[in-house]
Amino acid sequence: MTTVSETTAAPTSMESRGAAAKLFDAVGTIACLALRFALAIPFFRSGLTKWDGFLQLSPSTNYLFANEYELNIFGTAYPFPFPDLMAYASGFGEIILPVLLALGLATRFAALGTLFMAGIIFLVYPHTWANEQLPWSAMALALIAYGAGKISLDYLIARRMGRA
Repeated sequence: MTTVSETTAAPTSMESRGAAAKLFDAVGTIACLALRFALAIPFFRSGLTKWDGFLQLSPSTNYLFANEYELNIFGTAYPFPFPDLMAYASGFGEIILPVLLALGLATRFAALGTLFMAGIIFLVYPHTWANEQLPWSAMALALIAYGAGKISLDYLIARRMGRA
């Protein structure tokens, strides 16, 4: 007569490592997707407030960049150079970069641009670093380091090109 222990083989270490690797891969995929959206949403929402219509910046955006926003560098406040250009760059960046992040397209580039924007926002509002710029920068750095994950257009393009 055979016993249960003789007929049921215990999983080998290779099988258990394979299951753990699949689990961590799934968690990593979901984490990258969550990071992309968590970083995209606040920038996109801010970008929506800068526009009055298609390619039409709101007057308040131009006013803020020309008269209110200042770069705080080493304790000294400096006006924005080229405020109209900076207003347009900010408006475009806060719409285009989050869309790229949400789609997972050119993710590392979009995360780098968002990291740069977080740095500029830090210079304008240095007191908000712990609540805004630090988490945004950490998310952007993670996306730069690890990429968009498997639920992204970057992954589909890389797979089609035989790189994934």
